[in-house]
Amino acid sequence: MFSLKRHYLCLFVGLSAFALTHQASAQRVTLQQILEEGKQNYPFLKAKQAEIHGAESRVKSAKTDYLPSLIIQDQYTFATNNSVTGAFLPNEGSALSPSGGIRQENIYKGVFGSFTTALVDWRVFNFGKINANVKAAQADIDRSKADYENELFQHQVKIVDAYLVLLINQKLVEAQLQNLDRALIFKQVTDAAVGSGMRPGVDSSLASAEYAKARLLLLESRRAEKVQRLRLSELSGHLQDSIQVDTMRFYSQLPSSMNAEHSFLKNPSLVFSQAQIDASYARSQAVRKSFLPSVSLTAAGWGRGSGVSNKTDAYRTDFGSGVNYQVYNYLFGISTRWNLTNILRVRNDYKAEQFQVERFKEIFNTQKLQLDRQTREAEMQFDLSLEQAKLTPVQLGAAQTAFDQAEARYESGLTDLFTLAQSVTTLNRAEVDKFITNGNVWRALLMKAAAAGDLTLFLNQLN
Repeated sequence: MFSLKRHYLCLFVGLSAFALTHQASAQRVTLQQILEEGKQNYPFLKAKQAEIHGAESRVKSAKTDYLPSLIIQDQYTFATNNSVTGAFLPNEGSALSPSGGIRQENIYKGVFGSFTTALVDWRVFNFGKINANVKAAQADIDRSKADYENELFQHQVKIVDAYLVLLINQKLVEAQLQNLDRALIFKQVTDAAVGSGMRPGVDSSLASAEYAKARLLLLESRRAEKVQRLRLSELSGHLQDSIQVDTMRFYSQLPSSMNAEHSFLKNPSLVFSQAQIDASYARSQAVRKSFLPSVSLTAAGWGRGSGVSNKTDAYRTDFGSGVNYQVYNYLFGISTRWNLTNILRVRNDYKAEQFQVERFKEIFNTQKLQLDRQTREAEMQFDLSLEQAKLTPVQLGAAQTAFDQAEARYESGLTDLFTLAQSVTTLNRAEVDKFITNGNVWRALLMKAAAAGDLTLFLNQLN
């Protein structure tokens, strides 16, 4: 009776599982597909790409300083024409013309005027200031690219780890389904035996408790699986709770140990830290050279009109008389500009950037120390996980034998249900351990690839 009920129940559960698997198989995705989706769709990676484009535009902007500046102005005014001899300081941001008629009385009748200028200013020699600014902008591009590569690598490591954890959780759901199957059969058989008086009533209560425990374990495993599925789909850039992943080779084989030593010095996080050092140093050089002077070639031409005649000093208030040019001028020259008092500000800014260089150097040393530790820890974790994964089949075989013996003894009345329940718990624990230790080996291999900064060390094991 016991074996017959088990046969039909196992057949029902097996058919249900096959139907669900067949339904989801068309939607299963591989690890490589998830990695590509995450690279193309994850918003934070797109933000890093936008940062690179912004840095590229800043380089183009810095290079425009090589070109001469051309300023064209055309203005029309309505003003009075009174002046005295003497110097004056212009208003901040505006320069008011001191020219005008010098006479005993003020004339408050305004006239129209016009002024058109064209000025070319070309800094032909600047002691390397523009070159330093361009190099600083280029170093910022390199920093942005290294930042993107580091974020991409770290994101892909997160995807692989989430993929592995989801596979483990899926296997744990399968293990708890088998455990629930056994608990249900025990409960049905025990209830029938108690009802016929062949077993004491306490067996029915104990079987109900074990069945409830099995249901709780199944619910908890399903909860963890759904949470992990959401986490993986988030990393892919499209949040969904129905993503199905392919087991690939993760549960058909164990990875082999990597014999070759892989240096962590090319890890993207270290490359990014070095790029930060280089960018900060380039900025400090640009700041240091900003104090130096500039030598410019200057050319200008202008025409000016006024309602006051330059011949008779007569006033005409109509607009046409004011906008017609009366005089024309041109200018060619060379000029040198050097703000000597700027040295105080530049000196402090340069020191600030030098401290930033020191800061990034210490960050580099910190990350180097951490990666060294992670490399050694990953090697230790991989070796231990591999040993554990090799022992779990032995544990599972022994647990299965113990369960079979306890089941036979219980059916023949030679042992109680409590002993059988203990064997069920042991078997369930062995099944769970097998899936966890197998997944942990692959996760330890991922730790080694992450520390080395080369994800192909992990992916090549799947080929």
